[in-house]
Amino acid sequence: MTGQHAPPEERFWAKVDAAGVCWEWTGARMKKNGYGVFNVGSGRGTALAHRFAFATLVGDPGASQLDHLCRNRVCVNPDHLEPVDQRTNLLRGAGVSGRNSRKRACPTCGSPYSPQIVRGAAVGRYCRPCQAAWQLARYYRLKGAASV
Repeated sequence: MTGQHAPPEERFWAKVDAAGVCWEWTGARMKKNGYGVFNVGSGRGTALAHRFAFATLVGDPGASQLDHLCRNRVCVNPDHLEPVDQRTNLLRGAGVSGRNSRKRACPTCGSPYSPQIVRGAAVGRYCRPCQAAWQLARYYRLKGAASV
């Protein structure tokens, strides 16, 4: 029984291709980010496919986010999912926060990031020598424009 009245688990696994290492969701996906979504039915709404698979096979991850260790957003294999907090998930990801957290040296001068070299700010990290050189050049640029 794979129709609308079948149990949610049966309908879910009918939409999973488990032929490879990643168990890929073949059902509906969110347009904005590519994650799989599953209509649980019976007035229970929709669920993210990877969270439904994890809850079914392992247990409810609660408030934790599930990090795709394989980096495949349609993978529902619970062995490829790890419950983590939001900060860890962001820092492991491919977004701006994750990319910047993995930088170990200034992209301009190559100085290794260390507490003596880096000045932290709300919007990022700054290399002190590069920032000082930029401010000095800006000072002379503005001073020259003011004297004209």
